Amino acid sequence: GSFFKLTKDEYDCILDLIRESNSVAYMQDEYESYTREDFLKEVFMTEENLDSLEQLVRAKKNVILQGAPGVGKTFSAKRLAYMMMGCKDDSRVSLVQFHQNYSYEDFIMGYKPSGESFELQRGQFYKFCIAAANNPDRDYFFIIDEINRGNLSKIFGELLMLIEKDYRGEKLTLAYKDEKFFVPKNVYLIGMMNTADRSLAMIDYALRRRFSFFDMKPGFDSTGFQAYMRKFNSSHFEALVQAVKELNKRIIADDSLGEGFEIGHSYFCGQTEVKDTWLRSVVKYDIIPMLQEYWFDNKAEVKTSGDRLLAALND
Repeated sequence: GSFFKLTKDEYDCILDLIRESNSVAYMQDEYESYTREDFLKEVFMTEENLDSLEQLVRAKKNVILQGAPGVGKTFSAKRLAYMMMGCKDDSRVSLVQFHQNYSYEDFIMGYKPSGESFELQRGQFYKFCIAAANNPDRDYFFIIDEINRGNLSKIFGELLMLIEKDYRGEKLTLAYKDEKFFVPKNVYLIGMMNTADRSLAMIDYALRRRFSFFDMKPGFDSTGFQAYMRKFNSSHFEALVQAVKELNKRIIADDSLGEGFEIGHSYFCGQTEVKDTWLRSVVKYDIIPMLQEYWFDNKAEVKTSGDRLLAALND
């Protein structure tokens, strides 16, 4: 309490000051546990790839999951955070999506309209780092969808240095405020990048050096997907998946495409039952339009590949 009225911003500022000068851990609610077994059931990834990914995140702290649409990048990122935390604690996971208008002011701090004037407001990553610093014994995961759609140098600003593993905990003065800021060691950044979108620019080398890149592959051969597919007992579903795997081999062999353009497994996920009408709609309205984009200058290949997929449903 106080003897004078506080605005919301003043109240938040006082709380930040209290948190920054108190190292007492806040009480945590009980959350549903989440194990490696849970991850492998939900995310169709091999156990070997999961081991590699977890070790990479622990070692580098900044990782980008890259792959074509449909390989489950966003879905996997959040489940990876749950698994590494050991529970489904959404208070320690934050998700944003970058776009062309996303800025430093949205991410860290900046002046924004408030009534008839402007006021300094804290961005999502700034507030997330404060929360992580107040709870240093627990891991925090900041997930960035479509990371290569934003102007990364503009968004990160001086944090390009602070997010680097070797500079975690180092303090630097922020651009908008005479305040020392640091990225805590218990914050992990996981970005997602679409490798099949030719319209997006490559990530600049300064940021690329601070992230490791993990290729997300279609999980058709994973134990989890095989179990998911078998429970439907659908010969047409199995035949279509085999046809998609053969299609992926041709995509990889195409010099103008490659592994980053494979058709992912998520087109077939999340179903409680599988009917031929649904399988046919996935082929006609999801996969074939993607192939038309891939082979925009080769209509014969699009027709041949589409016919092969549809033929798998007619056997």
